[in-house]
Formats: sequence, structure tokens, C-alpha cells
Amino acid sequence: MKEKEHLDAQEILEKYDRENQFRTSIGRWAWVVTFLGVSLTIFHLYTGYFGTLPSQKQGAIHLGTALGIIYLLFPAKKGAHRIQKKIPWYDVLLAFTAMYVTYHKIFFFDSILKSRITGYSTMDIIIAIIGILLVLEATRRTVGVPIVIVASVTILYAIFGKHIPTTILSHPGFTVDRIAPNLWYQESGVFGTPIQISAKFIFLFLFFGVMLVHTKIGQFFNDLAFSLTGRFTGGTAKTAVVASALQGMVSGSSVGNTVASGSFTIPMMKKSGFTPEFAGATEASASTGGQIMPPIMGAAAFIMMEYLGVPYSTIMLAAMIPAVLYFSGIFIGTHFEAKRLKIFGLPKSQLPVFKELMLRNGFMLLPVVVMIGTILSGFTPQRAALLGIIAVFIVSMIRKDTRLSIRKIFEVLEQGARVALPVIAAVATAGIIAGVVSMTGLGAKFASGIIALSSGYLILALFFTMVACIILGMGLPTTANYVVTATVAAPALINEFGLAPIAVHMFVFYFGIVADITPPVCLAAYAGAGIARANPFKTGVIAVKLAIAAFIVPYIFIYNPILVLVDVTPLALISAIATSLIGMAGVSSAVVGFYARSSYMWERIALFAGGIMMIFPETISDFVGAAILLGIWFVQKQRKDDSGHIKTQVTM
Repeated sequence: MKEKEHLDAQEILEKYDRENQFRTSIGRWAWVVTFLGVSLTIFHLYTGYFGTLPSQKQGAIHLGTALGIIYLLFPAKKGAHRIQKKIPWYDVLLAFTAMYVTYHKIFFFDSILKSRITGYSTMDIIIAIIGILLVLEATRRTVGVPIVIVASVTILYAIFGKHIPTTILSHPGFTVDRIAPNLWYQESGVFGTPIQISAKFIFLFLFFGVMLVHTKIGQFFNDLAFSLTGRFTGGTAKTAVVASALQGMVSGSSVGNTVASGSFTIPMMKKSGFTPEFAGATEASASTGGQIMPPIMGAAAFIMMEYLGVPYSTIMLAAMIPAVLYFSGIFIGTHFEAKRLKIFGLPKSQLPVFKELMLRNGFMLLPVVVMIGTILSGFTPQRAALLGIIAVFIVSMIRKDTRLSIRKIFEVLEQGARVALPVIAAVATAGIIAGVVSMTGLGAKFASGIIALSSGYLILALFFTMVACIILGMGLPTTANYVVTATVAAPALINEFGLAPIAVHMFVFYFGIVADITPPVCLAAYAGAGIARANPFKTGVIAVKLAIAAFIVPYIFIYNPILVLVDVTPLALISAIATSLIGMAGVSSAVVGFYARSSYMWERIALFAGGIMMIFPETISDFVGAAILLGIWFVQKQRKDDSGHIKTQVTM
């Protein structure tokens, strides 16, 4: 039975997550892949400890080795990984060509630096063109077509911008022999900030997550969540939320989290009485939140650190309250839905005992504690990740069932590289987009367009930015989406409206993430629906309702950035957290349709409005919101118990 569930989960991963569509039968080339993967991971561990190389060399080894592995593992045609029993000759050729044109930056590092002044040779230009094309194709294979289309359109815009009729978007245009070297050899293109951050920080954090998985911490998180919440009303759904939040701290993949946790939690939720759609939506919305859950957020958070020029601890602390509100909204929503359906908790006899669990496995939390402590102590994320990895290795030696053999160590080292492949390809292509934006001044033009379209009204500018983020997020990975929107949209909101930079960057970061659960393209919701055997679109709609905080809170911290710790005092912070949590209860009850009793439509509208007022950190709005929520509670308590009319199906 467990083997069948594992196969089903793997099929769902392959269907909705392009990064899992790799060849498994590659014959003798498996040794080459292992060698390259292990070497890449060891390289990052070595440079993480002894110091990184110059950014261009570090990035070249990082990207070049990843491209070689991608062409050996990922077929050109979708679905071909199931039928190909060996690697085609042309993919072998592409793999070694990709490695050569990228390592070329290392072999001729000094001459390339001189060429920035004297001009690039014809061979340099040819290599740059080949390199860019190979990056785009590798991204298509690992991430998908949409991001490649966006990058290709931006390149065409750079070339043919002069042919655009006189508009705000027109520009003189550039020749290919100028565009290609700029995107390949300069710091503002393929090897710009995104790939540099990936080479310094992101790879190590991804490897840290791989190490945690192999020490069985994922199962520990599930058991821990089960012991904490399983006995309460709707305990199975609350377990899913807490487990996904815990796993989200060490993983940044919405679909991967959904499948990993969902294969365990979704069947439990269905068995306890939740509909398949609600079960899939709960897991999808909770897993998507993993990318905003400190201490290890999505890869884009590390790029945000570089863009803003602040320590990662600042990003981590700023994300804490919004993340708590996000998961609280989902948690409270599952509570009200369980109350509505009269789904109670599980008996204690079926649950792990918290005290025994912590005594037996509590040591597994040590690596996470080490990482958080290192970051908060002011060390770099690179050092924090490295110390976390060392802590994981030490912890794994304590028990026989988690101890890593020599063979297992090599497997983990290779897996560390494999997990990073889609991220490396995505950030390289995001660098192309950012490079074109820098060359053409598209960012300033886009900013002017937002201002003109919004007529100078902040709320409209925020709305249009939100829509752009969600639309881009339907095709772009979160990291690439953030790079694009942080480059073209964030400056407009910061410069024209004088907003706090960290609040603006968090705003575009959030709305790039929620695309994973926003119909019609909501891959995490589709993955949850696949496990639950549910209607995908309905699952997506319910996931949006459960994750309503992700659509509300960003607007709140734009208007009052106290929620991201800007101009905050201890008393104001405590008050903001308390009132926001109460407000999330009002909002969640409104979208579910149950408070003290099943709610009429006017009551749901009032609850929603009262909840928003409580979330907004202002004294007057807090009092008004509290009065509304208390008033509705009193009204419903006076009403006769309508539990006999409560439906057993989700009607959200």
C-alpha cells in the first residue's frame, strides 16, 4: 500500500513539477552525472568554508556544471524521460558544449576583462550567443516554457525596440554583437546578482534541506505536528498546516511540499470527514506558505537581501509576522470548517506523545536551531548554512537509522546538486531578463507606465503590480518572478510613492508566490487535488480562500509597515500581532461561513470588514473591528442552534 502511494506521489510530482521529469535510465553516463553532482556540491562546501572565488569564476563553475548535468538528465521532449533508455548523442554534445562555453570565462578570465575595454572578438561573441541559447534551453527543460518566452521577448525587445511606434516603450535598439556579450560577460546579465547569490548562498541552503530529509526530519515534523494538534477540532487539517509550516522552514518548493506532506496528511483529512477539495486545498495553501516561512524562505529571499543591501536576518525577521498571519489564517479556517462539519479530533491513543517524541527525536531540531542562532548572531547566510550542514551530519551520527554510510554520503552529495538544477537554470534566465531591463531602461519605462495607469493613486498602483506578479507567477518560478518584478515594478512604488523598500519587495515577493494556488494555473493546488482525487479548479478556489491572508496582509504592511518591523516599538509590535491574529479569525470565519454559528451573507461581509480593520494596525480601526466581531458573535449566540442544518459538504 505504501509503495503504491509512493508511486502515485511520484507521478503527481512528475505531472505538475517539471524538475522531476528527468531520466532515470542513463547507463554508463550515470557515473558522469554522479561525478559532476558530487563535485559541484563539494565545490560549494569548500568555497563556503574557505571563501568564494571571484563572482564571475564562482558563477561559471556553478552554472557550467549545472548545465552539463541538466543536458545529461533532462530530455528535450516532455515525457521522453519515461521511454528513453539512454542519453541521445546530441544531449551529450550539448552537455559538454554548455560546460565549455561557460568555463571559457575561467580559462580566459583576464583577456575577457580586457575585452570590456578593447572590444570583444568574434569568437567571444559566438560563445556568448551559444551560451545564452543553451541557458534558455536548459531552463525550458527543467522549469518550463513560459519563463523562456519572457526572456526571449525581452531579448527581441532589446533588438527591435526602435521599431516600436513612438510610445513610452520605444528605444534606439541594440545589435546582437552588443547584446550577447553584455548578457554573458557583464555582471548585469546571466552572471548577475541572481546567479551570484545562487552560487554563494542558495545552493548551500538547498543542500541543507536535502541533508535534513535524509535524517528523517520530515517524518519528525509530521509526528510533532500530529502530537500538537491532532486531538483538537479538525485535528487532521491542523496537523497538515503545522507540518507544512515546519517543513516549509527547510524547503522552498510549493509543489514538492504539497506532495511530500500531502501524501501523508490528505488521506487523513478525507478520512476524518473533510471533502477531497478542502483537503487538497489545505495542504496546497499551507505548503505554498513554506516559501515565506523563516528561517529558510524561498530562494528569492536571498536575492532580496542583496537587492536591499541588508543582512539576511533583517529579511527573516521582517517576514516573521506576515508568515505567522498567513499560517494562522489557514489554521483558523480549518478550525471553522471543522466546527461547521462537526469534525472532532482524534483520541489520544492514536497520537504520538509530545514528551516522548521530543525525548526520542528532539535532537533533530538542533541543526535548525544552529542555523537560526548563527544568522541572528550576525554571521553571513553562507556561514549559517555551512554550520547547519555540519550540525545535520553530527546529528545523523547519533542514531543508526539516520547514520549516513559512505555510499549514502555520495548519494546525498549528488542529490544536493540535482535539487539545485532548476533553481540555477531559473536564476540564470532571470539574469537575462534583468540584464535587458538594465540595458534598455525598461524598468523606468514600466514604472512610468504604472504611474500613468494608476493616475498617481497608490492603491491602483499596488493592484496593477499585484496582477502583474500573479500573471508572471503563472509561468515563472518564484525566484525569476521576484527578480523581474523587483527590477521593473518595485522601483516605481519606492521612488514615486516613498514606500519602505523592504515592504515593497515583500509585496512583490508575496504575490509571486500565491500564483501557485491562484486559478487557473495553480500547480500546488493541482498537485493537492491529484493526491486527493478532487476537482482541481475547485481545489484552487478553496486554496485561495484559505490563503486569503496572502492577498490582504501585503496591502496592510505597505500602508503601515510595522508588520515588517519598520519604525516599530515593542508595545506597538505586541499590539499589532495580537489584533492581527484576532482579525485573521474574523476574515477566516467570513470565507468559511461559520463563526459561532453558520453565518448569513451579511454576517460574513461584516466579519470580513471587521477582520480587516483589526489587521490594519491603527487604534481606531482596531476598536471598530473588535466591536463588529463581538457584535456578530453576540448575535449568533442569541440565535437558535442551527447545527441540524449544517451541511456536510463544503459550500465555499
